[in-house]
Amino acid sequence: MTSILVYGDSLSWGIVPGTRQRLAFEARWPGVMENLLLAQGRKVRVIEDCLNGRRTVWEDPFKAGRNGIVGLGARMEVYSPLSLAIVMLGTNDFQFSTPFNNAWTAGQGVAAIVHEMRKAPIEPGMVAPPILIVAPPALRKAEVAAMPKFEGAELRCVGLAEALRKVALDLGCSYFDANTVARTSSIDGVHLDADQHALLGQAIAGAVTSIDFGA
Repeated sequence: MTSILVYGDSLSWGIVPGTRQRLAFEARWPGVMENLLLAQGRKVRVIEDCLNGRRTVWEDPFKAGRNGIVGLGARMEVYSPLSLAIVMLGTNDFQFSTPFNNAWTAGQGVAAIVHEMRKAPIEPGMVAPPILIVAPPALRKAEVAAMPKFEGAELRCVGLAEALRKVALDLGCSYFDANTVARTSSIDGVHLDADQHALLGQAIAGAVTSIDFGA
């Protein structure tokens, strides 16, 4: 049995757009991915470390613990040994309290996350896992109910997928652009509807099978 870590935010936690409810494990994309890999005969276990509001390297002035790099080394120790780490972050870097952030700064935040994962003080003989960077679906202006903390974010996030592709290339990570298969919900412009979780889980399962991580 090998372990895959999903390190993300509310898009991976599975919040139901327009609510504070959560999709069941088998309905959110990490669960969809795990079940597909198991059906292929790959002995994997998906570990979800996904927190609503998590940023890459910035603090949230109203909610503690949202800086994704703080304590990350210890988390890697907790979950080790890992066969693969999947990072899907960047969406919350465009919230109200970081008004000067753009695609480049969010990309650099993800790069810092990768560096932190790789230097984690795991046990002797254990190696840092390969990392798959997933560019999250782009924010869009909500058509039904806007989220004030993301006002204008749909403009500032333009170019994030390309910035993350470059980070992945520079750091020797695998890369997948979620925009090729999924779109954020029209309800809030941020999160994923259940059908989009299904599509994303299927696509990332396919991306994972191309990575040699021993499962």
